[in-house]
Amino acid sequence: MNRKTWALLTALTTLPLALSSTAAVAQPAAAAGGPATTTACTYTPAVPADNFKGIPVFDAKKAAKPYSATLRTSQGSITFKALTDKAPCTTFSFRFLAEHDYFDRSHCHRLTTQRLYVLQCGDPTGTGSGGPGYSFPDENLDGATYPAGTVAMANAGPNTNGSQFFFVWKDTKLSPAYTPFGQVTAGLDVLQKIAAGGEDDQNNPGDGFPTLPVNIRNVAIAKR
Repeated sequence: MNRKTWALLTALTTLPLALSSTAAVAQPAAAAGGPATTTACTYTPAVPADNFKGIPVFDAKKAAKPYSATLRTSQGSITFKALTDKAPCTTFSFRFLAEHDYFDRSHCHRLTTQRLYVLQCGDPTGTGSGGPGYSFPDENLDGATYPAGTVAMANAGPNTNGSQFFFVWKDTKLSPAYTPFGQVTAGLDVLQKIAAGGEDDQNNPGDGFPTLPVNIRNVAIAKR
């Protein structure tokens, strides 16, 4: 059975992940994102199911509660504010996975340094093809942009969100196809340090495994 690969692409040049055989070309992004259109979330069983922690059951009351997430990594801590008001389905899923230690002892497997400026994480297999055993729809895409500090979902096409996500370490132009669900509040300097360390070009020039290994020790959720 083929495993999905979650990919991000530049406006002019495709940058497929390792193991990926297909990709589409993204178009320039538009203006700032608006409020969420999702009022209820459905998490659908899907393959692959790596480090399976179960499938969340959406709780609107809990989903509305603001929180921050701190990723403690081997390169330093990165904290972001979850956009629970704009992407409740996505932020509820991220909190579910974090609270079940899904991201612990995983690593960020992809760094891009040309045209696309992101650090991609959230795959327990470290291959770019891993997932949590469920998928859920896109949200918060209307006019979405990706300035430095954005946290957004990687995907394998429309409505295929799982566990993989990316940090934008420098303003990046992408089509509004990747759910923005967080904003870095501390640790942008850590991301920029990782980016300055470079990557190994294993996927394409400017696209590969980060030279400075980014091992996620744990993810802590704090109420705001």
